[in-house]
Amino acid sequence: MPVFFVCAGLLGLLAVALTVKVGLMRGAKKINLGDGDDPEMRAAVRAHGNLVEYAPLGLLLIYMASDFHGFRVTAALSVALLLSRVLHAGGMLGMIPKGRFLGTIGTCLTLGVASILLVIDGLGLKQY
Repeated sequence: MPVFFVCAGLLGLLAVALTVKVGLMRGAKKINLGDGDDPEMRAAVRAHGNLVEYAPLGLLLIYMASDFHGFRVTAALSVALLLSRVLHAGGMLGMIPKGRFLGTIGTCLTLGVASILLVIDGLGLKQY
């Protein structure tokens, strides 16, 4: 489980970094609210927003699946989610070529695998 917590912490730090990036860009471009119809600002806002939309769900699914699956599955899903979110953010900000695409695919696969594992596990539980 330590890998899960390290990855969760790193995702939190990524959220902080993206928040700071948006804030600094707002100051530099004098855009107080929204994206000011600026493509660079829009990309920064969406990179942050997309992380905040998907990382919590991914972490929750992985954490719940960890009750049924060993260290390796939990660690693999945690690392996959972290790498996918870093790739996506880097791609959105123009720092990693094809990062957005690869990050999206990785995130969807990670969420899908964790969700399927939970469905299978839930079907096997006895309610009494």
